Amino acid sequence: MVGVKSVLTSLIASAAVLVVGSSYAADIKVGMSAALTGPASALGIAVKNGIETYFDEVNAAGGINGNKLVFTPLDDGYEPAKAAPNMKQLISQDSVLAVLGNVGTPTAVVTVPIANEDKTLLFGAYTGAGVLRKSPPDRYVINYRASYAEETAAMVKNLLASGIKPEEIAFFTQNDGYGDAGFNGAVAALKAEGFNDTDKLAHGRYTRNTTNVEQALGTILDAAVEPKAIIMVGAYAPCAEFIRQAKQDFDDMLFLNVSFVGSLPLLKALGDDAEGVIVTQVVPHYESDLPGVEAYRKALAKYKPNAQPDFVSLEGYLLAKIFVAGAAKAPSLTREGVIDGLEKLNSLDIGIGVPITYSSTQHQASHKVWPTIIRNGRYEALDWATLR
Repeated sequence: MVGVKSVLTSLIASAAVLVVGSSYAADIKVGMSAALTGPASALGIAVKNGIETYFDEVNAAGGINGNKLVFTPLDDGYEPAKAAPNMKQLISQDSVLAVLGNVGTPTAVVTVPIANEDKTLLFGAYTGAGVLRKSPPDRYVINYRASYAEETAAMVKNLLASGIKPEEIAFFTQNDGYGDAGFNGAVAALKAEGFNDTDKLAHGRYTRNTTNVEQALGTILDAAVEPKAIIMVGAYAPCAEFIRQAKQDFDDMLFLNVSFVGSLPLLKALGDDAEGVIVTQVVPHYESDLPGVEAYRKALAKYKPNAQPDFVSLEGYLLAKIFVAGAAKAPSLTREGVIDGLEKLNSLDIGIGVPITYSSTQHQASHKVWPTIIRNGRYEALDWATLR
């Protein structure tokens, strides 16, 4: 296995980062607003762990051009009312260069306008919502991950290929912008396949930060056509509760979740009910032998010895790696300069088989979706063809 130092040195060289000894010329302040407490805290903590792991790795090697990365994560509990003041504090009081890895769509709805208004980069948010993916893109919003529309489109395409009819697909979603983003993406995919009666599909909803799923389940149980697959756009606790209850009423149901669900917390919450549950991912499997994933596991073990590898912290690690590469190319370490640096990245190799490229008109690095399925208590790569 390639050592952490050699992997880091290779990346730094390719990104034109100059390591200059162990003393730091200045601090590069970076912030984050995410759920560090509350029902979605497993996601925020994992993204935070991934970012901190890579930043620790870079700082140990001398920083970016001799400048130390300083990370300030703030807790918003996955609530917009807390995310907005956090964003203002990071920008106005903490004077961060950029905000990284914010978690969630409902919080993004309020933080994206602040990033644009205050001309401060919001990078690598842990959400696939369209509010961060405008065309042409907002200058101050740059993404790593595939969108929810791309995740649900992959689900729809492969469910139909497996023989499931469009009217046999139902939805369970969070009743806010996050749920809307996934649902609307799936609807668009169904219409692209020639199915226009999407308003007749069963669609159960639940309230954010609750596990009140009974009404949503009742809506699906009352469907005119009994579903064979349920596309789920929610957080791990309510999704787990819904799956547990739904399995008592449906035999051989396919449950498909988008990446934001939080794969390992979902697995833990489901216990014996986890078998066969599908989750689409926007990063490779955390047990992959890809060089970028191996480097992540080794760094996590060194800098976060109490944390277990998972999809979420891997995403945090990768987005931090991309940010550092962009900052290294920045003509100046200013809020505008770091955006210019990121937009100069062209086919950057971060070790996952997906070259990273940005430009002034392209602010999403990856469009790839990796499907996984729970078998025998662990996540395995899913071959969609096996659904047939």
